[in-house]
Amino acid sequence: MSMLSNRKIVLGVGGGIAAYKSAELVRLLGKAGAEVHVVLSEGGARFVTPVTYQALSGNPVWSDLWDARMPNHMAHIDLGRDADAILVAPATADFLARLAHGHADDLLSTLCLARAVPLIVAPAMNRQMWESPPTQRNVAQIRADGVAVFGPAAGDQACGEVGMGRMLEAEELLERLEGFFVPKLLAGRKVVLTAGPTFEALDPVRGITNISSGKMGYALARACAQAGAEVVLVSGPVSLPVPAEVRRVSVTSALEMRDAVLHALPGADVFIGVAAVADYRPLASAEHKLKKSADTMNIALTPNPDILAEVAAHADAPFCVGFAAESRDLDAYAEGKRRNKRLPMLVGNLVSDGMGGDDNTVILYDDAGRHPLPRAAKAEVARGIVAHLAGLLPARGR
Repeated sequence: MSMLSNRKIVLGVGGGIAAYKSAELVRLLGKAGAEVHVVLSEGGARFVTPVTYQALSGNPVWSDLWDARMPNHMAHIDLGRDADAILVAPATADFLARLAHGHADDLLSTLCLARAVPLIVAPAMNRQMWESPPTQRNVAQIRADGVAVFGPAAGDQACGEVGMGRMLEAEELLERLEGFFVPKLLAGRKVVLTAGPTFEALDPVRGITNISSGKMGYALARACAQAGAEVVLVSGPVSLPVPAEVRRVSVTSALEMRDAVLHALPGADVFIGVAAVADYRPLASAEHKLKKSADTMNIALTPNPDILAEVAAHADAPFCVGFAAESRDLDAYAEGKRRNKRLPMLVGNLVSDGMGGDDNTVILYDDAGRHPLPRAAKAEVARGIVAHLAGLLPARGR
């Protein structure tokens, strides 16, 4: 179940070209189970019509401070009264300025001033407007007032400029909004984790790898970030988007993964080894493509480093979490791996239950025993893992 399921979100739409992204955001919010009510500014209506938002949200669209559809003419009070959050996307430079100075001359600005719920803004504007001292002062002020700011991002802009100021894409806004409601169980913690497969080259085009999709590792990286952690994701070759607020370090081989982990490790509170690291690599990689022949090909292999065991053996090791994907005898192999590597926690699953798919069934192992989690989407399983992990962490400063 999404963290947005059954939540009421009031979406304010400012007057910017990025309003087209807000239409997609309404669709995604509805798909995630949220109830969406759109408040459209006069400028926003010049880009996308109220009919579009009404069709996508299934609810009336509001824009007039004196709308007679609200019996008491207090839409600016009633719309936000039982909302879980107000998100303004796009939030233009003008809107940020009015918000910073408490202006209330239309429905959207009055609603934000009268709110009793969290307010989030997603800035969208030309890069010079974003970088200008007045805008930066206004953003600093609204942050100080407790307003959350999502973005902006850098990239191509409608005016032809390239730089900071683009509104985040609808998918990323959805992800950040979902994370906004996640309890910050890992606030102030640094988490380093690995994900995906490794690829051990035999020659320039062939290699030893496995079928790991990286989905569980990426879901866990997202869950850790949404729980408030600083997250470094050391990833093997996968085709997955980087979760919001996560720093990805891309690697290919097990040796590259080990080096990246050791480089990222200083200051880490938690290390999670999710990656399916190849146990062996070719003793030598051919410079040119190996040609097929009728003869049997013999390839000498050498063991790869055990990254998790090496990290766990450090004198100042972080809290280490291992993963074990087994084809049989899960309890015996998983608990054996946990004890052999002296891990405080291990996540185990059968290959048939989760490898490559979108759902997973896992069992958590620690000193207190085994703790099965119900089968669910990997995003929900990841939240369960984070909740259990957070409960085992020592208090800060110990």
